[in-house]
Amino acid sequence: MKPDIWFNGEFIPYEEAQVHVLSHVLHYGSSVFEGIRCYETEEGPAVFRLEEHMQRLLDSAKVYRMELPYDLDELTAAVVDTIEHSGLRECYIRPISFRGAGPMGVNPLDNPVETAIAVWEWGQYLGEEALEQGVDVEVASWNRMAPNTFPAMAKAGGNYLNASLVKMDAVKNGKMEGIMLTTDGYVAEGSGENLFIVKNGTLYTAPAGFSILPGITRSSVIALAEERGYTVEETKIPREALYTADELFFTGTAAEVTPIRTVDDYEIGPGTRGPITEELQDAFFDVVRGGEDPHDWLTFVDVPAGAEMEA
Repeated sequence: MKPDIWFNGEFIPYEEAQVHVLSHVLHYGSSVFEGIRCYETEEGPAVFRLEEHMQRLLDSAKVYRMELPYDLDELTAAVVDTIEHSGLRECYIRPISFRGAGPMGVNPLDNPVETAIAVWEWGQYLGEEALEQGVDVEVASWNRMAPNTFPAMAKAGGNYLNASLVKMDAVKNGKMEGIMLTTDGYVAEGSGENLFIVKNGTLYTAPAGFSILPGITRSSVIALAEERGYTVEETKIPREALYTADELFFTGTAAEVTPIRTVDDYEIGPGTRGPITEELQDAFFDVVRGGEDPHDWLTFVDVPAGAEMEA
């Protein structure tokens, strides 16, 4: 049995969580969403940076003129309730708000806004061995959208059509992921991850103005790196810097901190996880699995041991 879905303030069975075929979101991509993880820590189940994720959901909705009938406290409480209701002590969390069935056409203002929260068990996004061995990626043939075409800081469903093209090409070419460039040819991000370059002990990543999604895991890793004495620069990164990097790694809710071993069949460093990547991985997992939380990033939930539902 799969966990119930929180849908417009009520729990409904998984099989009944449906939308109408004429919902605006299906025709025009009018949704905003989040990806969040709840980890089984040594102190009990905890959600990583829950308030920041739900604030971004509200911010994304505001950009797209979606008026949600819930404030930040109500949304964070709904996530906690959904996890506790599911019985899962570790899970991936998907809150989503979208335009439902109503008038057809590009103008969505008269369509109702629906909100749902789902949770499920989900392992390592790029493969179980990726955290240690790294992944093989390619530079995508599709660019990240230009500034002032789509609002890249909003985590909107329509934006991920671009990402899906990149991911599908990578998989068909025998790679795990693609790296998008900006329309000016600078490094932007992966299809669903932010990207860091390590060169001579300094970390480099694309600035928010390059149409990246400024990830919450990204900001966490920047904080963890700076605490350990590393300099992090948000700057223009040319494509060739990928090939000559000492280390490369992705960050994201799904990818966590995943090393990159090759780009376009160029071996990165020695072709294995680098020491700085490993140090930042350890620091990240000390928080989300060890429960070491000086930043107050964890929201603990009350799921009794042994309460997991049958998958």
